[in-house]
Amino acid sequence: MYQLGKLNSEKKGHYHIILQSIFRHFSHVCIVLIFISVSLSCAQSKEKNEIDQRPNIVLIVADDLGFGDIGCYGGEIETPNIDALASNGIRFSSFHTAPMCAPTRAMLLSGNDNHIAGMGGQGLVTEVFGYEGKLTDRIVTIPQLLRDAGYHTYMAGKWHLGIEPNDNPHRKGFEHSFVLLEGAGNHYTNQSALNNGISSYTEDGEPTRWKDGNYSTNYYTDKLIEYIGRYKADDQPFFAFAAYTSPHWPLQVDEKYWKKYSGLYNDGYEKLRERRLNSLKKAGIIPQNAILPQLHEQIKPWDSLSEVEKMKEARKMELYAGMVDNLDDNIGRLITYLKEIGEFENTLFVFISDNGAAHRDFINAENYSSLREYYNDDYENMGKENSYISYGPQWAEAGSAPFRYFKDYATEGGINTTMIISGAKVTRKNNIHTGFLSLLDLAPTFYDISGATYPEKYQDKEIYPLRGRSLLPYISGKTDVIHAPDYVFALEHYGNAMLRKGNWKITNFKRPFELENFALYNLSNDIGEQIDLKNTQKEKYEELLMEWAKFSEEVKIQIPAPSSK
Repeated sequence: MYQLGKLNSEKKGHYHIILQSIFRHFSHVCIVLIFISVSLSCAQSKEKNEIDQRPNIVLIVADDLGFGDIGCYGGEIETPNIDALASNGIRFSSFHTAPMCAPTRAMLLSGNDNHIAGMGGQGLVTEVFGYEGKLTDRIVTIPQLLRDAGYHTYMAGKWHLGIEPNDNPHRKGFEHSFVLLEGAGNHYTNQSALNNGISSYTEDGEPTRWKDGNYSTNYYTDKLIEYIGRYKADDQPFFAFAAYTSPHWPLQVDEKYWKKYSGLYNDGYEKLRERRLNSLKKAGIIPQNAILPQLHEQIKPWDSLSEVEKMKEARKMELYAGMVDNLDDNIGRLITYLKEIGEFENTLFVFISDNGAAHRDFINAENYSSLREYYNDDYENMGKENSYISYGPQWAEAGSAPFRYFKDYATEGGINTTMIISGAKVTRKNNIHTGFLSLLDLAPTFYDISGATYPEKYQDKEIYPLRGRSLLPYISGKTDVIHAPDYVFALEHYGNAMLRKGNWKITNFKRPFELENFALYNLSNDIGEQIDLKNTQKEKYEELLMEWAKFSEEVKIQIPAPSSK
């Protein structure tokens, strides 16, 4: 400007015109640049908001929970937090799992058959296809794909899918995890519940020890809240797997939970079984014409027990009820925390049991006599950290009512379990779905909700396609049907086998495993599997056996030696 001041007026005017032109063009450029910048910023903000709006997913698995235990299924155990989820969502009366813990977990996390996933025989580790005893590279897990899609992934509780470092949840997609590697643990200490040794725990893949005095369900909830809290400010959705070990044996819980049920079960397991049948009908979970099947042959009539035996048996069920009560308390803690941080409304909750009620009583089994070196089952000690109580087949029959048998079996009592879906994306409220579905349907549901893509290859390995179907169209109210009437579902574990097509089912649990031992049932009017129709419905029987042959060949079923685990 100093140089400009020395010029004559004519030249000054000329330069003023030039500068004004430059400034005008510069202003236009600035405006354009600002517009582009704002547009890009808005586009990025919109994209971020779309990502942020994807729901969190909380998958809650109870261990060995009975079908009619919880309040919203008609049970007498107090479960107000689970019931609240149900009142704002959907209860399922025909949800199916595998008959034992590990194959269920393999199917759940992979969306595939337990043999494809590598868990054809719980406790069996081989190099044979389907019986590797760990998750194989034939599948990809839910946490792996959700993490790739931008989700945080957390887990606390029971793993039961391999004990080697490469099999750890830290290598299977979980960003943070605190897990019990084996199938059962003491709920208060590091003492093993499967032998006279120490239970194996890891956190984020590194070995760790249980801090004595913690209670399993409380501590697993603490861990999940801790993990969620670490990244709550980054607006990234999360997948949290609450793999609780409650109410799995040994039955241990603080007095304040079980004492409220004192005396409630003094009339025995047969009476409880009858009450459960009626309460399930009243809740609308089972048909009004359902009847109880015959009791398992192992069960002694209640009236044949001594007064001392009755007293101890009633205490078993009180302890069990207390564990379920505590489980509900902890689910309430998790819900409260999510409300406090503003994530409750944008969270999908799925609550299931991993199989039917459990009948095993290891401390009294000959192969597990070493457990008696640590555990004491005196009546006064029941429920404490050094007591080892199982409620056995007698209470398991009540827990599995109105179905036949319990855990281990491919009868409905072993595989037809509780499931509730509630929260984000669920438009149906206080709804009961009576149609068939299985845990194979959960993986495609989570991928559908999260926007994750299921690949044909993962980490350069070809993987098997998903076997289930997304539930999103149903839970969002867009359709009333989940599976077609001719949908086929089958499974096998240690010779306990079943195949279902529509309402028709073949079941086989006799040893040795022979095809002629399959029985045929029509579940539309016989959910207790009492009337074998294979001799009167021969065409239907042969049709389902042909489906079994296809399934058996597809997943390469073999019949390995039975395991004691």
